[in-house]
Amino acid sequence: MIDQALLFLKGQLNDYLALPVLGQPPVASEDSVVFLDGDKTDPVSFKVGAITALLINVEQEPASRQANPYLRVTADGSAYQTHADIRLNLWVLFAARFKQYERSLGQLSRIISYFQVHPVLDPQNAPTLPAGIGRLAMELTTLPLAEQNDLWNALRTTYQPSVLYRVRMVTFEDQQPTPLRPVSTTATDLVHANSAAS
Repeated sequence: MIDQALLFLKGQLNDYLALPVLGQPPVASEDSVVFLDGDKTDPVSFKVGAITALLINVEQEPASRQANPYLRVTADGSAYQTHADIRLNLWVLFAARFKQYERSLGQLSRIISYFQVHPVLDPQNAPTLPAGIGRLAMELTTLPLAEQNDLWNALRTTYQPSVLYRVRMVTFEDQQPTPLRPVSTTATDLVHANSAAS
């Protein structure tokens, strides 16, 4: 699910960044947004001429808990016993590394513009949203300078122009719920029936 969410965001941004911009050089045929090369993660090495999308944190969403997190009712009214959903927020860093510094800033500006116009991605405005992901809400986040310093030290690399988004939210649902047997008569019903009979 996490991989599908990030692949989807990568695809959306690549489609948008491939659109021509007046006064700027033509976009290369390669993807503008990439993931880290698996062999270059310690220390992190960002690809030159691209924006690297990097998952830096996963947090559980504490809000929006269901009244009964272990009960799911389908559209036809059937009830199922399930494990509680796990709702996650993803912290995704977009770091731009281009030979021309202004190009890095320009590409980051376009990412911000895209998510400004599309703060929520759902099946209506993004038909390629993977099945199982109802919506993704994009929240631009600014870390305090001390925390930014800690982040780049943890990545063991020099700072690159970047923006950080909290992506709300990816929900893991129980894929093997147990059907609940219908109960036709409750203990209370039996007491009332016995009282009426006597």
